[in-house]
Amino acid sequence: MRKLLSSFLLAAFVAVSACEGPMGPPGFTGPQGPQGQAGVNIVAEAFEVDVNFTAANNYLAVFDFQPPIFDSDVVLIYVRWETANGNTIWRALPQTVFFEEGILIYNYDFSKVDFSVFLETTFDPTLLGNDWTRNQKFRVVVVPADFSSRIDYNDYEGVVKMLELSESDFVKLEERK
Repeated sequence: MRKLLSSFLLAAFVAVSACEGPMGPPGFTGPQGPQGQAGVNIVAEAFEVDVNFTAANNYLAVFDFQPPIFDSDVVLIYVRWETANGNTIWRALPQTVFFEEGILIYNYDFSKVDFSVFLETTFDPTLLGNDWTRNQKFRVVVVPADFSSRIDYNDYEGVVKMLELSESDFVKLEERK
């Protein structure tokens, strides 16, 4: 039993002492492995739309995705809210505004083939001035499912940065007639 215990202690001592000392020289570089399959490049889509909300279009504008988006994609829409010191301020929809007459909500919905932006009000929308209904600019970002859980949707700048979008990536879309 003593020989077995002594042998075990000697082996443990050798193992522990072998872990110390300077790093040995690097080994030889092996041959290049075979080329792997091409990876999938996940790219977000980005659009910009101009909308005039009127009684004639029922305060609604519809746009088509060409080609359709994936069922798992998320669509985010931002409205140009104001310009401060030469910088455009974008706000995530839905966006609510309170008036004496009632409530105005800029809102949206989407499917894999289209999206719409629209006004919802608790009062007669014809009372709204042109500042609220004409020449409204929206930015639409289609977020691939791989990114959707890692983004603060309300932070336009953060979304654009994470998806590596630039101004030139926003494609102008025309309203469906």
